Amino acid sequence: MATFPLPESRTDPDGSAVVRVLSYNIRSMRDDRDALARVILACAPDLVLVQEAPRFFRWRKHAARLAARTGLVVLGGGAPAAGPLLLCSLRATAERTEDVLLPRTPGLHQRGFATAVVRIGRARVGLLSCHLSLAAAERYAQAGLLLERLAALDVPYAIAGGDINERPGGRAFRLLAGKLQDCWATAPWGGEFTSTAAAPHQRIDAIFATPGIEVLGCGVPTGLRGLFGQDLRTATDHLPVLAALRVPGS
Repeated sequence: MATFPLPESRTDPDGSAVVRVLSYNIRSMRDDRDALARVILACAPDLVLVQEAPRFFRWRKHAARLAARTGLVVLGGGAPAAGPLLLCSLRATAERTEDVLLPRTPGLHQRGFATAVVRIGRARVGLLSCHLSLAAAERYAQAGLLLERLAALDVPYAIAGGDINERPGGRAFRLLAGKLQDCWATAPWGGEFTSTAAAPHQRIDAIFATPGIEVLGCGVPTGLRGLFGQDLRTATDHLPVLAALRVPGS
């Protein structure tokens, strides 16, 4: 595991933007909400790709409160995307958002994507938050749909992140990593394993980036000011993935 400091957010003179991207399964905020807010604040993200956001009674209120407590705003997703949610800092300007429901296998949970296109400085980037199926065949099909959806955003650069529900050796994970940069594998930083929060032993959560985006570091955050192990263990049942990425100016 690399121990170098993760780069801070900034906009460079050439118009490129260094952005911090956080992917986090928050288990419908059923755990320690104060700890969850502290973890997100310590990561200082520009963009947050959430999985298992509240999607039933008063889900908008819960999402808005989480955003307010972490200095962010709700960009899109939530119940209309079957759980994935996008948050962003005021550094990002939204061009458009779209929530996508995926084909559903009878007897399995409805899945979806939360997508958006944002501008930060002169950098223009597509976003996608996902939570793929527990069933292998459906999960592999959803990975293919994820790649199609990123292409349909029609932007020069894109970032996808989420709970893949599969280790890097699985078919769905390999399909994604074959077309996109697996940010942990490209520039490992911090910790590797994301599940479970109490006893991490596997990497099933990831951030991916299209070619052309420079990965400056990615992994489970450690050693950040204000980030405590107890909070990571009690905020939810997954550990977050934090990446610093340089997106070229468009």
